[in-house]
Amino acid sequence: MSPLSSSLALTVFSLLSIQPFVPSHSPSTLVHALPSPLEGFVDSLRSIPTILREPWKRQSDSGNATSPSVNSTGKAVWILQDTYEGKTFFDDWNFYTGPDPTNGLVHFLDQNDALAQGLAYVQDDGKVIMKGDNTTVLPVGTNRSSVRIQSNKTYTGGLFILDLNRAPWGCGVWPAFWTFGAGVTWPQWGEIDILEGVHDNVHNQVTWHTDAGCNLVTSPTGQNNFTGTPVGQTDCDGNINSNAGCGITDWSRVSYGETFDAQGGGMYAMKWDETGIAVWYFYRVSLPQDILDGTPDPTTWVTPSALLSPEGCDPFVYFNNHQIVFDITFCGDWAGNTYATTPGCTGTCPDHLTDPTNFVNASWSINSLKVYRKQDLSGVVSSGASRTILTLRESGLWAVLSAMALWITLP
Repeated sequence: MSPLSSSLALTVFSLLSIQPFVPSHSPSTLVHALPSPLEGFVDSLRSIPTILREPWKRQSDSGNATSPSVNSTGKAVWILQDTYEGKTFFDDWNFYTGPDPTNGLVHFLDQNDALAQGLAYVQDDGKVIMKGDNTTVLPVGTNRSSVRIQSNKTYTGGLFILDLNRAPWGCGVWPAFWTFGAGVTWPQWGEIDILEGVHDNVHNQVTWHTDAGCNLVTSPTGQNNFTGTPVGQTDCDGNINSNAGCGITDWSRVSYGETFDAQGGGMYAMKWDETGIAVWYFYRVSLPQDILDGTPDPTTWVTPSALLSPEGCDPFVYFNNHQIVFDITFCGDWAGNTYATTPGCTGTCPDHLTDPTNFVNASWSINSLKVYRKQDLSGVVSSGASRTILTLRESGLWAVLSAMALWITLP
């Protein structure tokens, strides 16, 4: 190994030995504050590119750094945790086959039957399809076959982004994309209905169901906290008011139903963190670039359609350990009880159920569902807020330096 390689190797190994620290010197003298093994290699350090000489510093667009102070901005990033899409989509879900808890006139199929009957499949282009039976003529009183899937994994908090081409709709149809607390008696640990509606509705409804003590604050501290309209009561207790919970309808007339499908669907995002539980709907033509880039940043998005503020409901006391659910049911507590008063829905819901042509629009078409976890960032920021100082380990260069050290020491 040449003297230069030896010098550089020792430099890199010395950098790797540095424990995270907050520099107490100005950036111009940081190199002199490094541990003694580096003192003899200042010249070598100067020959290394700046990004390696000062890996703990991220240059901002303006100004010179001054004495650093602890970062108290609460900055965080959302890191991709799980992706559900394409040919492997159904690998990570179970097909629920029990009775519908909402009293729908539905027969949920297991995975083998759903695949065999064409009610669950993945197209050649990767789109995931789930639908209700739209080919079988039924005698009155017979439940129609459909699909309900639940994620194998559970989540407490996160950012859930669903990219949809279409969602089910039609008289007597009641679809939902939602989450609920697993392994406990409902509504303990809560339920979050992200996308839900009935019949030919054109407004999505976001609803929360909880144990007693959680309330929807319709005018939370601050301005314009959500754009939707509260519906019904503000008490989210799922044990009262016919299990209705508390809800907010989206202001947009293309957030659900035929109009949603006609404009190519869009994306739904649900953020669950210490700031509450918020839901956004994004038109297909106006998707945030950060989502498309795989680096979502909800702090830059428009005001959410719905928000359950921590002022009225602690998001980690009333919500915990959630499975994700897609389902399509028919009639039942909501669609059945409102069928007779819905314009355009003729006869009775059980009679309507017999004709398969009434359910040609009862289908999901999913591009992807991505779940992100929140990662808080820690570091220090200059008092002038013009430069961020990060520890070596936090800078993302730890692996780079390790690889350099190994490469340099090779024969």
